[in-house]
Amino acid sequence: MSLLANLQAGKLHDFHGGIHPPERKAPANINPIVDAGLPDELVLQIRQHIGQPARLRVKVGSRVLKGERLTDADNPMMIPVHAPTSGTVVAIEHRPLCHPSGLDGECVIIAPDGKDEWRPRFPMSDIEALGADVLLERIHEAGITGLGGAGFPAHVKLRPRKKAIETLIINAVECEPYISADDRLMREHAGDILHGVAILRQIVQPGLTVIAVEDNKPEALDALREANTSEQVLVVPVPTKYPSGGEKQLIEIITGQQVPHNGLPADIGIVVQNVGTAFAVKRAVIDDEPLIQRVVTIAGECFAEKCNAWVRIGTPVRYLLKRFGFTPGPEPRVIMGGPMMGFTLHTAAAPVIKGSNCVLAPSQHELSPPVEEQPCIRCSQCADACPASLLPQQLYWHARANEHDKLNSHNLFDCIECGACAWVCPSQIPLVQYYRVAKADIRQAQREAELAEHAKKRFEARQARLEREKVERQERQQKAAAERKARMAEQAAAGGEDPVAAALARVKARQQAESTDDMAAARAARKEEARRNRERKAAVAASPATDDKSSAVAAAIARAKARKAAQTDTGSEAPASAADDDKKSAVAAAVARAKARKAAQQAEQGEPAEADAPADDKKAAVAAAIARAKARKAAQQAEQGEPAEADAPADDKKAAVAAAVARAKARKAAQQAEQGEPAETDAPVDDKKAAVAAAVARAKARKAAQQAEQNEPAEADAPVDDKKAAVAAAIARAKARKAAQQAEQGEPAETDAPVDDKKAAVAAAVARAKARKAAQQAEQGEPAEADAPVVDKKAAVAAAKARKAAKESEQVEGKDAPADDDKKAAIRAAVAKAKARRAAASNQSEPEDES
Repeated sequence: MSLLANLQAGKLHDFHGGIHPPERKAPANINPIVDAGLPDELVLQIRQHIGQPARLRVKVGSRVLKGERLTDADNPMMIPVHAPTSGTVVAIEHRPLCHPSGLDGECVIIAPDGKDEWRPRFPMSDIEALGADVLLERIHEAGITGLGGAGFPAHVKLRPRKKAIETLIINAVECEPYISADDRLMREHAGDILHGVAILRQIVQPGLTVIAVEDNKPEALDALREANTSEQVLVVPVPTKYPSGGEKQLIEIITGQQVPHNGLPADIGIVVQNVGTAFAVKRAVIDDEPLIQRVVTIAGECFAEKCNAWVRIGTPVRYLLKRFGFTPGPEPRVIMGGPMMGFTLHTAAAPVIKGSNCVLAPSQHELSPPVEEQPCIRCSQCADACPASLLPQQLYWHARANEHDKLNSHNLFDCIECGACAWVCPSQIPLVQYYRVAKADIRQAQREAELAEHAKKRFEARQARLEREKVERQERQQKAAAERKARMAEQAAAGGEDPVAAALARVKARQQAESTDDMAAARAARKEEARRNRERKAAVAASPATDDKSSAVAAAIARAKARKAAQTDTGSEAPASAADDDKKSAVAAAVARAKARKAAQQAEQGEPAEADAPADDKKAAVAAAIARAKARKAAQQAEQGEPAEADAPADDKKAAVAAAVARAKARKAAQQAEQGEPAETDAPVDDKKAAVAAAVARAKARKAAQQAEQNEPAEADAPVDDKKAAVAAAIARAKARKAAQQAEQGEPAETDAPVDDKKAAVAAAVARAKARKAAQQAEQGEPAEADAPVVDKKAAVAAAKARKAAKESEQVEGKDAPADDDKKAAIRAAVAKAKARRAAASNQSEPEDES
């Protein structure tokens, strides 16, 4: 028999399992539907359906009208949300969602202005002239989703399929306890519901339309049968059994067919829509009214007023609790939905959404709170009650172990989460909660796997594209190379010359020319460098340093000759009278002083010194110095009444007279030298010798200065003979006195100081500079330098020795004449004192920072 004949005959089918919980639909279904009123604020979730959230089109501060869209849908799985009343958007923020998780989500908060002003509307009366596409677009723009609780987009479910739709089933069973919203809607708006069914039939073009109503709703059955005028629409009562309102279970009851695993009802030519959805379709298409309100059952003993009410979408649950007299008990609970498939709200701030059909507030004795679960006893009552013919016990174990593969093999997603298994479980195990969590985990893993697969495909496509481009590039290069070879062959055949060989020849010629130019430039650079080196060497050879070296060599030779001459004179000359020797000595000293002054003047004026002085003058100067020393010694012995030395001549009177004469002449010559007067006329006229001596002295001084700067040891050509030392000491004393006088008068010191004096002066200057620096560091609190070179220490020791010798010399001058050894010590002290005075004079003329 056909389906229509079976339904007309009252023949229905049954499904596996099911339960019969207490209905408790009264007293909410007794009273007519009331208006819940307008709250102070409306909280509209952006996502209230299965699918993606739509894109916001309003912002904070925007004024909206009733029925105005708040979001725009960019694809079919996006459902727009509309303003339930006129007002102002006061916030767009995260608020608690109407969801089992209790998480926050993005919401639009509207403050109503109380005017309830509609946007412009365009109602329609002749729907038969509209095509299916226009009707589906209007349903989509109205934001209609399945009002049975699942929230699947209505226009997606009604879209034409490859397989023709044979049966349209309108689900008006409403099998869950307490809920009576569809019952009251069918009683009061049966005509509107049938208009909506007509629109749905025009879209899907079914062969048969069935309105299935549970047989515990006789008033609703009568209202629909009275309003129905079409023979293609049957109002069929179905037995009261939970969950006969499930989509797959209702299809099996009506047609006897089962929806295939992982399939849809459309796969077997059937479409199922909720009765509330049909009413919303009529309002959207004919009245141009989007889904902005729905009927919600207010049930439970904690409410003072139990009824069904028109509640605007976005109304906070706390407003409904206050509006209908909620009185909390010891452990109050507020459930969104029925006791079987609903969930406990985490906060009363959650809003009503499009899928909300009941707000339940039961007392403790009416609906006991959840108790602690007990171990499974494997009683199999859950399997007997499962309407999907699953094995809830095995699903429970695999869900706890996170064994996703085994859950899939046991068809977890065929579970409709009706709660029948948990209702009959004697161990009070919340099986549905385990299944929900397992489903969420599997969906997340599937999304991640899909993303990974998508990324893998993109990577493989990119690699294939790169490989393809590489092959194409190689082919283009090969083709271009072949074309070049062909062109070159043609050119070679036409001109008789290979262009490649010609190009290579040009490159080689250019490289050779560049290398030749580089070699020429390198040779020119080497020649220029050699020329500069020659010029530098010539300049060094012509510099005064070379003259100083020659002068130093000449001075060393002169010193050697003088020492030899002095030794010869000492051993060969016959003893003469002391007076003659003193006269000769005085004359020679005067001559030497005159020549020295002349040489100094020539040096200051930049005139060249005379270089042809004979060596006899040097001998004379040495002899004069020796004579003066002997005369002075004899005079001292005469003053002290001591006998003269054994080698002195017998005539002591003559010697005394000669010594006195020599001393007088020496003092007179010294005074003349201090006053700048010319020397006596009996001095020799040979100035060349004096110039030579001055040049030699200057050369020695320069050499000593260079050695002092380079920290080289001075020449060790001092004679060993004490007489020679005495001569040198006498000459040093005379020069020291002259230098001291020049320093007092501000004149520059002579440059013919011996090498030893110059070294002493340099050392003394270094010592003084370091002493001053150490004193400054001590005043500033800085640590003294610890890394002074050894040369400075030597200089300091030399300066200390010079000062000590000066003191000893001063003490010796005021005492009696010593013997031969004392005489030598006195001469050394005098030499040291002269060096110290000369060093002091040179320090006054040197800069303060010299070291």
